[in-house]
Amino acid sequence: MNINWYPGHMAKTKRLLRENLKLVDVVIELIDARIPASSRNPDFDQLFNNKKRIVCLNKSDLADPVISELWKKHYRQNNIHNVFINSRNGRGFKELLSLIDRTMQEKFKKDAARGLRKRPVRAMVTGIPNVGKSTFINRLTGRAATRTGDTPGVTRDKQWIKVKNNIHLLDTPGILWPKLGDEKIGYNLAFTGAIKDDIHDLQEIAVKLLEFLACNYKRNVMDRYGFQNLDIAGHKLMDEICRKRGFILKGGEPDRLKCARIVLDEFRGAVIGRISLEKP
Repeated sequence: MNINWYPGHMAKTKRLLRENLKLVDVVIELIDARIPASSRNPDFDQLFNNKKRIVCLNKSDLADPVISELWKKHYRQNNIHNVFINSRNGRGFKELLSLIDRTMQEKFKKDAARGLRKRPVRAMVTGIPNVGKSTFINRLTGRAATRTGDTPGVTRDKQWIKVKNNIHLLDTPGILWPKLGDEKIGYNLAFTGAIKDDIHDLQEIAVKLLEFLACNYKRNVMDRYGFQNLDIAGHKLMDEICRKRGFILKGGEPDRLKCARIVLDEFRGAVIGRISLEKP
């Protein structure tokens, strides 16, 4: 995949994260429930090594529930604090707030022993682009969101947001990582829209997605596009969808670009069904 993977602002964002880590108690790492491995920035393990972390699997309503259960088991086995959430309707947010409180209990006890009053939890929200961070923060803060520039130890240029549940959030821009070493990860990020559609070949991405779906979600594809049988070759599936949907250019050539956009939109909106692209 020939793409501009790591623009300059990503390096600046990484420096911003490193500089602000000392101000926070816990890092909330937002990932895509459909691609839990591909949407985790590998640089974060080292960057946040000494911080408490909670992994929030967003867009859980779009993911295959059977595979999501496998991921839950995987995280339990590896002692990773996690919660599956839907930022659009708030599902899982009560569990998240409870998890934040449990994660901070040890620190609260130490502060109390030193005679310190319990203060708001300072949490940094991180994640790759298009993982739903803005929707997550809007859902968590609701109408009670306010800037908190007068927080002790916090400069006024930080994007701190007050949450009614005694939490202060530090929002950060979405960040990718410098080197994409696995083509499969690149495709997964492109399928879900983490990589902008205008910097790669949309038809190629849609063909690859159709091939994956034909192998792993055959019934979903057949039901959605009215196939009686399924050819695994993605370009043949695309041409057949063009024929069935009437996506035909002058001269009888299939309008593959229009088809590619439709297929990707229907996948991303779970119109084809709840689909996960990787297992633990």
